[in-house]
Amino acid sequence: MISDRDKALFEAGIKLGALYHQWVGTPVSKHSAELLETAIEEAHIQQPFVESISVSLDKEIMNHNTFGYSELSGLMFSVSLQTKVNNVRCTVELHPEDNYPMMKIIDINEES
Repeated sequence: MISDRDKALFEAGIKLGALYHQWVGTPVSKHSAELLETAIEEAHIQQPFVESISVSLDKEIMNHNTFGYSELSGLMFSVSLQTKVNNVRCTVELHPEDNYPMMKIIDINEES
């Protein structure tokens, strides 16, 4: 039997993985980063079971090419995402750790 806890955790993980692979490589500059953060949030908040999302991009590691932009890399992401399935809420995050974009389970709560 698959529980609501299992579903909330699965949905959170699949959403982070999709977000990462969908946006890596997107052209971005220090001037467009805030717009891209908002676009990512607005795109993913619409998905089933996503209750909240916060995206921040590290502008300090953006290295502009001769055309004036960078390509979004996994190390630029700082994401917090929350899913909810019935009465179970799951919080996950994507942050750089040891020079690698790590995805972690932060919390799983079952409300009564």
